[in-house]
Amino acid sequence: MTGITGWLIVNGSLKTDTFMEMVDHYKKAAAQVELGLELIFNNELIIGVGDDQLFLKGAKPSQLPKFVLFLDKDIRLAMQLEQLGVRVFNSARVIEICDDKAKTFQYLAGKGIHMPNTIMAPLMFRGVEKEEEYLLQVEKILGYPMVVKECYGSFGEQVYLVTNREELAAKRKELITVPHLYQQYIGYSKGKDIRIYIVGNEIVATMLRTSETDFRANINNGGIGVAYEPPTAFKLLALEVSKALGADFLGIDLLFEDEETPILCEVNSNAHIKAIQSCTGVNVAEKIISHIIAQL
Repeated sequence: MTGITGWLIVNGSLKTDTFMEMVDHYKKAAAQVELGLELIFNNELIIGVGDDQLFLKGAKPSQLPKFVLFLDKDIRLAMQLEQLGVRVFNSARVIEICDDKAKTFQYLAGKGIHMPNTIMAPLMFRGVEKEEEYLLQVEKILGYPMVVKECYGSFGEQVYLVTNREELAAKRKELITVPHLYQQYIGYSKGKDIRIYIVGNEIVATMLRTSETDFRANINNGGIGVAYEPPTAFKLLALEVSKALGADFLGIDLLFEDEETPILCEVNSNAHIKAIQSCTGVNVAEKIISHIIAQL
């Protein structure tokens, strides 16, 4: 693969040790197969329209890459690169659908994907009057407890559990201008979920995440991950999600409706790979780099 060079794009505000360690995993995996991979932060690039044409400028790049491994959620940058003829992994369309939790469920509805009952909050502005009737309808459809999720967020940090009308009204008021949704609480899966990593429509790694202290199982919130062989139904559902989205790679989180029945929690277009590698021994970065080479 000598002579083929791509960019690894990440967000300019994410330069933590943990994130840069993940970047190093990808760069090492690319170097092993002599695939060039240059780290570019999204704010090192200037995109826009000039003289009626798209342009991309910046201090670092002198020419467009052959491909981009896009580990960011800057959808406009991904779209600009694609319109300029660059192959982007994952595509801007996949990133856009997965980044917005409401859009994820809307897109996958009717495609044979089992999902929690979900209400997308209406777009509102500050100064809204009382919403008793709206809250009553949400209660009737979902009951308590219910989950409230901001549409944009990571690591489970923007996911909340409400148990009564007072808590629902308070959270509704807090998030009134923030895109969010209300969702059925899957009590059987309290503190437990499965992360399935898929690359090129093949399952490459799976782990069970559990928490003794939180209804969310995210490792960043104190959950513990262990290597796990999911029931067949869980694998099939994850593969159906990947197929429906047409993604290059995904981290798919599934809940337990019961011990044998999966139900979708969320889909990540650029899920972190450190935790799943630590508990399974699978180098997901190598799998993704191999997929990119096959596609190129």
